Amino acid sequence: MSADAPTETIATTPRTPHATSGDKSAPTPATVVFEDEEVLREDGALVDEIEEEVDTRETFIPVTAAALLDRLTRPDAWPGGEANDARRFFRYLAYWRQQQYNANVLRMDLSYEPFNPDTDLLMTRQYSDEERASMKLRVVAGMRALLKQANYSEIDPADVELIMTKESHYGLDFHIDLEAFEELAIYYRGASSRKDQRRMLRKFFRKEEFDVPIFQRLFILFKLKSEEQRIQEFMRTRGLDEAKATKAVRKLRKLVPEGVSSDNIYMKLFKNMPRADVEMIFPNTRVKFRIFDKIKLGVTGGGAVGMGLFSTIGKLIAGGAAALNPVALAGALFALGGVLFRQIMSFFNTHQRYMVVMAQNLYFHSLADNRSVLVLLADRAAEEDVKEEMLLYGVLAKESVRRADLKSVDLAIEDYLTQSFGVTVDFDLDDALGRLLADGIVTERSDGILAALSPSDAATHIDDKWDVFLDNLPDRVELEGEEFEGHAGGALAGPEAQPKTVHVDT
Repeated sequence: MSADAPTETIATTPRTPHATSGDKSAPTPATVVFEDEEVLREDGALVDEIEEEVDTRETFIPVTAAALLDRLTRPDAWPGGEANDARRFFRYLAYWRQQQYNANVLRMDLSYEPFNPDTDLLMTRQYSDEERASMKLRVVAGMRALLKQANYSEIDPADVELIMTKESHYGLDFHIDLEAFEELAIYYRGASSRKDQRRMLRKFFRKEEFDVPIFQRLFILFKLKSEEQRIQEFMRTRGLDEAKATKAVRKLRKLVPEGVSSDNIYMKLFKNMPRADVEMIFPNTRVKFRIFDKIKLGVTGGGAVGMGLFSTIGKLIAGGAAALNPVALAGALFALGGVLFRQIMSFFNTHQRYMVVMAQNLYFHSLADNRSVLVLLADRAAEEDVKEEMLLYGVLAKESVRRADLKSVDLAIEDYLTQSFGVTVDFDLDDALGRLLADGIVTERSDGILAALSPSDAATHIDDKWDVFLDNLPDRVELEGEEFEGHAGGALAGPEAQPKTVHVDT
């Protein structure tokens, strides 16, 4: 770090005491100082500014918790040699927050197991339709909450402009049926761009560099509607009878890979996914030919077939009676068939090339599936919480801060991240403060001051909470469904499915 770089301190200047209820004068606006830099904002002016401008920043902090811990616990950042105590407290806090998320994952596992397509466990419980509906909603709501804590942003599936893009930068075009989903959630984190190259016709096929908008992380959760649900929808919305509705639905279901069941909830996480390829991640994606390929296939295929047909007819006319010779006629027709075969193969080869490109892109962008997504997101959510709490605690432990000053504190932390790491974020102060208050690390005094425990006391406080963590676990977890003797897959066990008794000689 250069000598003129800002030091790792987020500090506020001493506050002027707020006016009492009998004092009609307005309180002095809080001034937040990042070392020698000042950010002076009046609360009212700040609110107006936020309302007038559209904030496109993300709450995700693209810095590791370890890097923040090192920066925030440098000896010169804490008075009275408290840096080591602060470091110990932050480490305790990280383990404590991780354990809380682990407990949440264990609870969610109970609800997700019946919907998990990757499970290799024996299914020993049978669920009613009502119980499955309740568990499904619990899984979806739990994942949405987890994604929010991990600082992901939601993409509304109804936002056709964002999802249904035109052909991708390498020439694929897709079509998906969004009405096929009973549950659909799409989230992203880290909207940015990367450089790529392509050959341009107007530049005589020389390579040109261009920006590809990407999502650094892209999450999708989906559950397909059952065939019965879709048939009833088609009958109701399209006025079809049951036979025609069944035929139409089954034709669309052929787009879904074999093994994808409407009984399961699928979760997938991707990395560095181009925005134009979002449609690629759906299970019922249909690859369409782009305009260039349609023209190419139409011109070359139509021309070749036309020339072949014209040549064959010409030979037959010129040959006269000789053309009626079976051998000559067969030869002419064979040549025409060869032309038709080549054009059909050209069509299939183009489609196959599309599918190969699609498979390769999904392979290299895939990060996690199903339950592993749940575990990974819980880990990331815990880390995001800890980063936010360390930054906020670093202010509250050193300064006298009231709720009216929090907007200034928020700005100071955002400026600190910008100057120390070169990142621009929308710091989620309210969320971090709520957790610190809930855990008793910060309390609000009668005079309105948000008082934080000293680093040493805060570490002891977390240590004490650890000691009683297991004692506070519920004695019994209420499980849905009925226990039965069965086999993997959940079917009821008949006499032939009963486990055999094996005698082992000793």
